[in-house]
Amino acid sequence: MPEVIFPGPEGRLEGRYHPQKEKDAPIAIVLHPHPQFGGTMNNKVVYNLHYAFYNMGFTVLRFNFRGVGRSQGEYDQGVGELSDAASALDYLQSMNNNSKHCWVAGFSFGAWIGMQLLMRRPEITGFISVAPPANMYDFSFLAPCPSSGLIINGTADRVAPPADTVNLVNKLHEQKGITVTHTEVEGADHFFQDPHMDPMIDNVSDYVKRRLTESSR
Repeated sequence: MPEVIFPGPEGRLEGRYHPQKEKDAPIAIVLHPHPQFGGTMNNKVVYNLHYAFYNMGFTVLRFNFRGVGRSQGEYDQGVGELSDAASALDYLQSMNNNSKHCWVAGFSFGAWIGMQLLMRRPEITGFISVAPPANMYDFSFLAPCPSSGLIINGTADRVAPPADTVNLVNKLHEQKGITVTHTEVEGADHFFQDPHMDPMIDNVSDYVKRRLTESSR
């Protein structure tokens, strides 16, 4: 697994980068959960998302937000972490400038950051938002949401209650021109502990594969 160090707003950021042989392969970044609650790029959900995208032919980058692992800086309430994510996407794009598709995937806190990145970067063609903590963070910035994506959560999630996720999805459904797909994994908790990891990743893979065969956003 190639380790990479790339420049972020507060110093270097540590990542894992997995390129494809094809120069025009689609690209994806994967964002990890909350740094202050043990979230790192080696979180199981993040790791599995990374490999799911790689196995579908994506060139993938996951990385540690500032202050996590060997990444410099310190936790910044999500503001700096959004800048870190933008730097990660810059880095990924700089090495893959022939890519036609650009996806962002995030888990929990990372889903919140990923959705904000979506608003800033019109070139993002799809998103995967795993267990977005709609009860903790304001997602009202998604007006309008610029691209279609998948929101997936567990029915037994106690960290980000399913009812709040449903409210978020319902708001997004009112928007025209995009399609937000919502899938619930029956019985899964916030971390998709076994046996729920595989069904979650299968859902993500099925969704992404379908989107790649469609030309629409």
